[in-house]
Amino acid sequence: MIKMSGMFAGAALALIATACTTTSGGPPPGMNVSQADAYCATLTQTYTEYVGTVSGALGGNFSGGEAADLDARVAIAQCQDGNTAAAIPVLQQKLRDAKVAVPNP
Repeated sequence: MIKMSGMFAGAALALIATACTTTSGGPPPGMNVSQADAYCATLTQTYTEYVGTVSGALGGNFSGGEAADLDARVAIAQCQDGNTAAAIPVLQQKLRDAKVAVPNP
């Protein structure tokens, strides 16, 4: 009995570790990869133009203005990594919060 519970505990820990390190990635529903990449780039451009600046490491080349907040910088990095499903909603919300029109996909 003890051996069996140890095996289940080990299997459960392995599943939890995998779940914590796996991301959904990819495009959001209704978009293919190239559409999602292009839309993410458009949202990033709009954000950096009207809301906050990002460093050259994130593809920004804009100077002046407020620096992008951490959530926006993470979303921009996710766009670059192809995790557009996670990034797009964050950037859309950041634009809405700043009262900037969200571009259509």
